[in-house]
Amino acid sequence: MPNSFYNSPAGPLFISASDSGVTEIKFVNQTDQLTNEEAEIGAIIKDCIAQLEEYFSGHRKIFSVKLDPQGTPFQKEVWKQLQEIPFGKTMSYLELAKLLGDAKKIRAVGGANGKNPIAIIVPCHRVIGSDGSLIGYAGGMDKKRWLLKFEGSIQPDLFP
Repeated sequence: MPNSFYNSPAGPLFISASDSGVTEIKFVNQTDQLTNEEAEIGAIIKDCIAQLEEYFSGHRKIFSVKLDPQGTPFQKEVWKQLQEIPFGKTMSYLELAKLLGDAKKIRAVGGANGKNPIAIIVPCHRVIGSDGSLIGYAGGMDKKRWLLKFEGSIQPDLFP
């Protein structure tokens, strides 16, 4: 599977894809590995990077790159619902569970959210606690805070 690194304003990202779409985007700490061979990364990753650049430059709010996340049917259902949360908005885990038909699934929704393999494009960073608190993010709370501030979802001086 082709893969690449992208040095985003929020931090370095590792991107991987299958022939069907992006399979993974995750934050990494290994900035020294941020080199790519253009011919080897493939059209899907090139499109993904182009769309991420548009997002970070403020010109894209909705992604259209092909996705191919690997997970259980329930996880995929949660990840699909995450993509419905608009840019600049947030939703609680409880609200997400209710949208999926059962408030009692809040823990399962949280677990699926935490296993989201495609950061930013499948915007799990937009899910917050019912009390408005920033809780849990596989990329790290500093990344979640940065993304939400960037999207205008939280006040810049809130959650320093």
